[in-house]
Amino acid sequence: MEDQDIINEFLIESAENLSRLEQEIVELEQRPSDPQLLAGIFRTIHTIKGTCGFLSFSNLEGVTHIAENLLSQLRNGERTLNPALISLILETVDIVKKELAHIESSGKESGEPYEDLRKRLTLACEGKQTEQSQAPDPQKSITGKPESEEAAASQTSTGSSQEVERSTVGKQSSVADSTIRVDVGLLDKLMNLVGELVLARNQILQFNSRQEDANLNSTAQRLNLITTQLQEGVMKTRLQPIGVVWNKLPRVVRDLAASCDKQIQLVMDGADTELDKSIIEAIKDPLTHIVRNCCDHGIETPAIRTRNGKSPQGTLALRAYHEGGQVNIEISDDGAGVDPVRVKQKAIEKGLLRPEQAERLSDRETVNLLFLPGFSTAEQVTSISGRGVGMDVVKTNVEKIGGAVDLSSRVGEGTTVKIKIPLTLAIIPGLVVNSGGERFVIPQVSLLELLRLEEDTAKNQIERIHGTPVYRRRGRLLPLVYMNEALGLATRSANEAQQVVNVVVLQAEDRQFGLVVDSVLDTQEIVVKPLGKQLKKVECFAGATIMGDGGVALILDVARVGRKAIAVQEREEAHSESEQERRSAKAVQTYLLFRAAGLRRAAIPLAEASRLEEVPQSSIEFAAGRPVIQYRGDILPLISLSQVLGKGHNDTAFQSDPVHVVVLRTGERSVGLAVDEIIDIATDVVERADESSQRGVLLSTRIGGKVTDLLDLQALFAACGAQVFPDVAQSLDALRAGISQQWEPMATVEVVQ
Repeated sequence: MEDQDIINEFLIESAENLSRLEQEIVELEQRPSDPQLLAGIFRTIHTIKGTCGFLSFSNLEGVTHIAENLLSQLRNGERTLNPALISLILETVDIVKKELAHIESSGKESGEPYEDLRKRLTLACEGKQTEQSQAPDPQKSITGKPESEEAAASQTSTGSSQEVERSTVGKQSSVADSTIRVDVGLLDKLMNLVGELVLARNQILQFNSRQEDANLNSTAQRLNLITTQLQEGVMKTRLQPIGVVWNKLPRVVRDLAASCDKQIQLVMDGADTELDKSIIEAIKDPLTHIVRNCCDHGIETPAIRTRNGKSPQGTLALRAYHEGGQVNIEISDDGAGVDPVRVKQKAIEKGLLRPEQAERLSDRETVNLLFLPGFSTAEQVTSISGRGVGMDVVKTNVEKIGGAVDLSSRVGEGTTVKIKIPLTLAIIPGLVVNSGGERFVIPQVSLLELLRLEEDTAKNQIERIHGTPVYRRRGRLLPLVYMNEALGLATRSANEAQQVVNVVVLQAEDRQFGLVVDSVLDTQEIVVKPLGKQLKKVECFAGATIMGDGGVALILDVARVGRKAIAVQEREEAHSESEQERRSAKAVQTYLLFRAAGLRRAAIPLAEASRLEEVPQSSIEFAAGRPVIQYRGDILPLISLSQVLGKGHNDTAFQSDPVHVVVLRTGERSVGLAVDEIIDIATDVVERADESSQRGVLLSTRIGGKVTDLLDLQALFAACGAQVFPDVAQSLDALRAGISQQWEPMATVEVVQ
């Protein structure tokens, strides 16, 4: 299929060139000393010859090769142009057209060697004249296009003549006649007009929704259908296969492999996947950057690959496919992969991460640090990479066109970069929202879900951490951005704000956040209009559109809004950390938060929890009347807060299936604490606390912005007869000491919702 596409493109291009070539040859007879005209004819024959060689059309290549030699001599002044040579060149053009017609109809050459024409062309190159090459009637040379085709046809067999008559003279089955080349500027203008038509359609549909006229409704629906079909048709004219970009990559890979002394095989799948021309242009550089990185950093040298049990030849695979209204592009290599430990070390060395932040990152989050500006793991700068530019450019360029990029890797197995990009930028689906009395459009490509929180839910599940509002969404914290605050818009009254909270969950770069708006209005296709130069520097907006009622709505730049939200969050965290550094280090702790035995928020120092486990109820057994499980070759005793707090034996922790167990270290043995639910992990400074009289509770304080009961581990261990390991006791004593140095009674308890 791909070979046939290449042949069709060759036929179309050659037909256009030959049509122009005949005219140029006739003009050359009138202006034989025009060097530009002669050079143009030479280039056309040279192009046809080269493509014939590439496609293995040997007969046609041989004829055009001799003709090219003759034209080269004429161009260099070694031969003098005369009517006989003009006729010989025109005859060659006729043979080329006949062969192209045969290739189109059968997929192969006719097999005729054209020995007579080859002989006469060769003699002409040697400066010899033959009777067959004498000039024919000049009138035929000038007006003889049909006649020349007919003459060419008469020199072939009956079957070949019929093919020429049907495909060349009749022109009814020619692939060239079914294709037309259009200037890109004209397509852009046509696309803009379709965009205006879509806007007019939207206005008519909105007006029609308020009318009760059956005829108007029918006409409006017909207009809607035609506009949609026209829009789809015009957008298809702008589509190009991604193979247009991929075609240059084999040469890039070959050169890089040679310069790096590597063996690399390039595999491409989905080259016919189509994208808007503007998107095609935008992804050229990002793809080249990624391919260069794969060749330089990813795939190892043959010696290293052989030593690791791999084939000496590495594989670089490109794959493109449509999915969910977007195009996915995957670039994979089977190289060494990205070592997350090394990435973390580099990030810490460059000051991009603090050690405690690095510890909390997953491997997938770690490898995506490669997209940070200035980040590189290269040991030395080379002509290929190592200057700290490239992957951040990839991310920036992809996000400019509304796309997203992600990287995954396995050490020793390889790396995959996945790019998601929209099909087009001109007309996109969008979510229309209202905030502060203004309408805004959010591109649906960034939309994950919509949440509507009623008053009670909003109060219970929206909290503040380091001053940043967050929503506990399916067990994970989602940072919130209030659109009215972020854009400086008018806010709703307190009563309205408490009734319902509309959250638009969005994906910005590699993070998710919730955008709180006043109301969600509708979804519709919008025509993207660029902002004027006066508004180019306005943050948070990617463009504008005209709504159905003629009003203008700004289109949000989700990535910028997300970065602004993240920056606010990071400033709050940095301020909080600066405050913590000025306080006693003994009081700074990381806590495991959970719910159990009627305590809404209980905590223990995270350092004392060795593992979190989920245990099926069926695996719980009893020893000496106490619940136990077989755990890692040992018997693990289970305790619950109800048992420690003296609340009887109705342990809710043991009623769920599976049972949530926090494994605590007790020196020689471990103890499992059964809890109702694991809430979170939080790092905080315990400054203000109330000592508790409740058995099993050390004190009550504020952790993560909420009042929390800090459990007494000694009481927990004693409940199951276990001895307290010395370093646990020392840890608790240090915590008490840190609190006692700055403890002040809590006059009021602040619960932040």
